[in-house]
Amino acid sequence: MARSLNQVTLMGNLTRDPELRQTPNGQNVTSFSLALNRSYKDASGEWQEATDYIDIVAWGPLAERVSQYLTKGRRCLVQGRLQSRSWEQEGQKRSKVEVLANDVTFLDGNRDGGEGGGSSYSAGSSDDGAPASKPTPSKKKDDVVIEDIGDEPINLDDIPF
Repeated sequence: MARSLNQVTLMGNLTRDPELRQTPNGQNVTSFSLALNRSYKDASGEWQEATDYIDIVAWGPLAERVSQYLTKGRRCLVQGRLQSRSWEQEGQKRSKVEVLANDVTFLDGNRDGGEGGGSSYSAGSSDDGAPASKPTPSKKKDDVVIEDIGDEPINLDDIPF
């Protein structure tokens, strides 16, 4: 029998602060939701904006880091897989499809005035039990650093393109 592929990559903004909980056996789990914006042309040819909301679940050390560093409105890249689950609530069967995160990359710089960039954490990262330190933005050779120009308005005539 052929194997299937279940892989998801999403980039969006958190719709709420992550909720960190512990299972009865002490396992950390964090849930949050991403808003994914998209544009499309309707039947009349006009551009429309739409937003999809996707629930994300992270486990273990990844759950701790997500709840520690991400807040409502922050942008992140989530890589993982789709997972469906079902339960019964008040006599009615309920079901849900969500993303089980394997890796989360924080795309906004820290909100304390730090540089932009991304920090990535994955479910497979080793965790020695030591307290987590603040992520350091990863710098690559091709990264572009944009300087803060303050509250001064931009003159569009100064832009060369």
